[in-house]
Amino acid sequence: MMPHALYRLGRYAARRPLTVIGTWLVLAGIVLAAAGLFGQKLDNSTAVPGLDSQRATDLLTSAGANQGGLTAQVVLTPRDQGTTFTTSGEARTALAGVQAEAAKLPKVLAAAPATISPDGKVAIIRLQYPVIEELSGADRDNLQTFVKQAAEGSPLRIETGGDLAVAFDEGETGVGEVIGLVVAALVLLVAFGSVIAMGLPIGLALFGIGLGTSSLALLTYLIDVPTWAPVVGSMVGLGVGIDYALLLVTRHREYLAQGLPVEESVGRAVATAGQSVMIAGGTVVVAILGLAVAGVPFLTAGGISVSIIVLIMVIASLTLLPAFLGLAGHWINRIGFGNRRTTQTSGGWQRWGQHVSRHAKAYAAGTAVVLIALAAPALDLRVGTPDEGTLPQQRTERQAYDLVAQGFGPGANGPLVIAVDTSADPNVVQPLRAAIAADPGIAAVAEPAVTAGVATLIAYPTTGPQDDTTLETIRRLRADVFPTVLGESRAKAHIGGATAGAADVGERVADRLPLFIGAVVLLSFLLLTVVFRSILVPLKAALMNLLGIGASFGVMVMVFQWGWGAELIGVEAPLPILPFIPLFMFAILFGLSMDYEVFLLSRVREEYLESGDNQASVMRGIAVTGRVITSAALIMIAVFSGFILGSNPTAKMFGLGLAVAVLVDATIVRLVLVPATMKLLGKANWWLPGWLDRLLPAIDLHGANAFVAPAPQAEVPVPVGQLTR
Repeated sequence: MMPHALYRLGRYAARRPLTVIGTWLVLAGIVLAAAGLFGQKLDNSTAVPGLDSQRATDLLTSAGANQGGLTAQVVLTPRDQGTTFTTSGEARTALAGVQAEAAKLPKVLAAAPATISPDGKVAIIRLQYPVIEELSGADRDNLQTFVKQAAEGSPLRIETGGDLAVAFDEGETGVGEVIGLVVAALVLLVAFGSVIAMGLPIGLALFGIGLGTSSLALLTYLIDVPTWAPVVGSMVGLGVGIDYALLLVTRHREYLAQGLPVEESVGRAVATAGQSVMIAGGTVVVAILGLAVAGVPFLTAGGISVSIIVLIMVIASLTLLPAFLGLAGHWINRIGFGNRRTTQTSGGWQRWGQHVSRHAKAYAAGTAVVLIALAAPALDLRVGTPDEGTLPQQRTERQAYDLVAQGFGPGANGPLVIAVDTSADPNVVQPLRAAIAADPGIAAVAEPAVTAGVATLIAYPTTGPQDDTTLETIRRLRADVFPTVLGESRAKAHIGGATAGAADVGERVADRLPLFIGAVVLLSFLLLTVVFRSILVPLKAALMNLLGIGASFGVMVMVFQWGWGAELIGVEAPLPILPFIPLFMFAILFGLSMDYEVFLLSRVREEYLESGDNQASVMRGIAVTGRVITSAALIMIAVFSGFILGSNPTAKMFGLGLAVAVLVDATIVRLVLVPATMKLLGKANWWLPGWLDRLLPAIDLHGANAFVAPAPQAEVPVPVGQLTR
């Protein structure tokens, strides 16, 4: 039923292009207008119910304690290196003036008295802000503007950092994405040799991104859309949008080359390649929605947001693109240069497949070793949230971070906010403070502040926020110190703050990652079993997908954690991998790898059903799909690599990881390891127990069942023949 429905959909869009295009434009206009008039701002909340750090935040907030929100630090030091705050009256006067003015900034709840370092060279003014849900990037901008103005003509050098700066640091983007799109356009132009054929995938992807990201401002009425969702959604949407359009345009041009009318050609392209688009896009959506198993609300909301953008790309590919193909008619092949090839078959890829087949054992072993070597560093993957210490040296946040570390020690940049519910036993506060201060991982503990039965203890670790020793200190306080001091008391203590919160989210993600990976792999196995009627093909694909994705994780560890070549992409210090990136990347890459897998193996399966010759079918599949897979991969690599050039560390990690994964999947895995292993397995590739074959639903992706298109009144019905992508 799916091929018939898609065929009719494609023919209708090609026959009524202005109606379809007009409908899309009206819909886009409504969404854009509604987003502009009624759209709400995106959310920066990282709240995760059930975590100890979240309990601390909730306890402080419910008691009305200021420490439940974000903090900012104004860090000051005399410009004259020979003076200190203890010896210079001018420096102390300037410090007092800055503190008085900083307390008047919008949203500032309190400005703590300035703390001066033991050597007298560094002073910190800590500003307390509300919880992140009540703040925006404008509050960070107000603080940074104030600091710049206060530093003009002052005897003090003034920098600013803290939680507020990190929470709203979105980096600079734009140039890299444009470069990626230009490279993608050049690849399409070379692949198609036609300006129109090149422009349609690019235009479709940009239209879908604009509509999808605009709709997120309206989605906020249903869920709290995180601020990073548009960046990730744009990255994924551009890649899949161009990829899906490339496949449909390629198939349409092949049918035109066979002499079919435009409407018929579009209908068949949607009926064949459209099925693969639906399966690949649906798989991406389902996999990303699977992020809900992590139990992290902002990850679930981000997954829903990105899934909506991907879904828009799929629907636009199956409706809007066919309308433009119908409107373009035969002009799709007339404006261009050189040899405008309209067939996928390539003698070069045929020879490559034969070469791999002749040396199947060597290629299978060699590529497996390469993939394992690339994936091995992933065992050292460490999740966390980058702090100001990882920013470029010229940033004010990095300057503030370094000054604080020099004056007060590295732990001063990541204080632990300990919330103690003393309503049942107020006498536990001082013994608890003494026990915390006695811990070897704690440098100092500030005097407690009590508000509505809740005491707040600010503890400063001896090590920095990203140091593993700090995480061990947090675990030790929770597991040993608190139970020992509190004993049978009904008082409860929880550790919050940015450092503890990032550690807790990282541990939650690490705990749920195996479950998520297992679910995704099982889904891929079941889907491929249904599509290709085989046990070994899905099993082999699952293992190869794991190796390919593991290789991308390994490269990320080498670059961001170990620093290999990090300076080439603008990373000046080692970074932990953001907690949600492994989950998101696995979901996205699973869908993308399924795209190439279905594309290649559907053609191999079709050839095998016709000839029964396993080796010949593999060679034919490589020859027919090699050029399109390579072109699609180059486009995705260009798009993803463009995000590496920005200053946003999240975008850099996603861009590098996705680009490497697509490169590995489309070359080492899909065009080397797959044909080599299929040659070695022979006819066992297509073995399926009879009882299981009868239980599985049938999906006519590879053309086992041809259909005849319904005939218009003045036309002779034409068989659609073997359905391939």
